[in-house]
Amino acid sequence: MNVTPESITRDGETAIVIQWSDGKVTRWTVAKLRASCPCATCREKKRGEVKSRPVLPVLTAAEAQPLNIVSMRPVGTYAYNIEFSDGHSSGLFQFSMLYGEDD
Repeated sequence: MNVTPESITRDGETAIVIQWSDGKVTRWTVAKLRASCPCATCREKKRGEVKSRPVLPVLTAAEAQPLNIVSMRPVGTYAYNIEFSDGHSSGLFQFSMLYGEDD
């Protein structure tokens, strides 16, 4: 992919806007980014491969708060690692994925 992000800005507390080098603008809500996490654990959960324990689910203090982006760090010249306020930070969001999705 030859297109790269030129700027990333917050759109309130719940979204980000990415300006691309070809002029395209994409907007991602934090919830949609989190739901689209490409890490192995999230992919397994989506496919139903993670075995759940027969206990009542419990939310951590971070999970009970509104979801936000804590930080975004570039990974090479092809992706961002995004840390979410629920403590999740293992996904690498490739530029091609961020570019292709409009909210």
